[in-house]
Amino acid sequence: MTLRLDDRSLAVLQLQKRLNELGASPRLYPDGHFGDATEKAVRAFQQRAGLVADGVVGPKTRLALNGADTSRLLSQRDLRRAADRLGVPLASVMALNAVESRGEGFAANGRPVILFERHVMHERLQANGLSEAEADALAARHPGLVSRRPGGYVGDTAEHQRLANARLLHDTAALESASWGLFQVMGYHWKALGYDSAEAFTERMARNEAEQLEAFVRFIEADPALHKALKARKWAEFARRYNGPAYARNLYDVKLARAFEQFSEQVKEVA
Repeated sequence: MTLRLDDRSLAVLQLQKRLNELGASPRLYPDGHFGDATEKAVRAFQQRAGLVADGVVGPKTRLALNGADTSRLLSQRDLRRAADRLGVPLASVMALNAVESRGEGFAANGRPVILFERHVMHERLQANGLSEAEADALAARHPGLVSRRPGGYVGDTAEHQRLANARLLHDTAALESASWGLFQVMGYHWKALGYDSAEAFTERMARNEAEQLEAFVRFIEADPALHKALKARKWAEFARRYNGPAYARNLYDVKLARAFEQFSEQVKEVA
């Protein structure tokens, strides 16, 4: 369960009590209403815990509230560095993280979140030297791993087993055929993003969420039109280029604009 501003529940009441136990200042009145004071207390706790200070209580904040290790998770400092590097307001990068990321860069087993794309595997086999006929032959024998069409997803941690099986067919092509981490950057971008190899890229994605954000920043920097749209806060243009033609149906541009306004207000309060 994700808790945010204006929620009312027993879970919010428990959150308020826990924040008080951890030294919320000023102390919260535990009434079960996630109001402005609770949001500010959450952001202050997130900042102390080294998390993104967005005022939303999701899985990462719950981990920190329970005393778990959060050293591999994204921090507010990471977002600020990315904003400075891209030449945009912090609120812009916070909006991208809220709307365009998966929310968590690592699965329950500690491995980076991935999604293996069998149709990309068909393409990357050919990019790595196999003929179209050879790729088709592998598709006939391993339709769940190689295909001209998308699909075959099993989800969550089981995607790593698909990847492991695909690596037995062709290691580099398999690594290139998965999307990695918070921002689901495809492995085949490794060269354009300045990594030494697909293996080096995936090793970096397995380190921490800051490295996953680094890949996303490089992706934006590598596309001048995308970077320009971000700088100008032309959310529809950014969403079209990043999410594809279905961006409007999924309201990515609207979500980005709203998130930017929300985080702009938060940043002003902190300043």
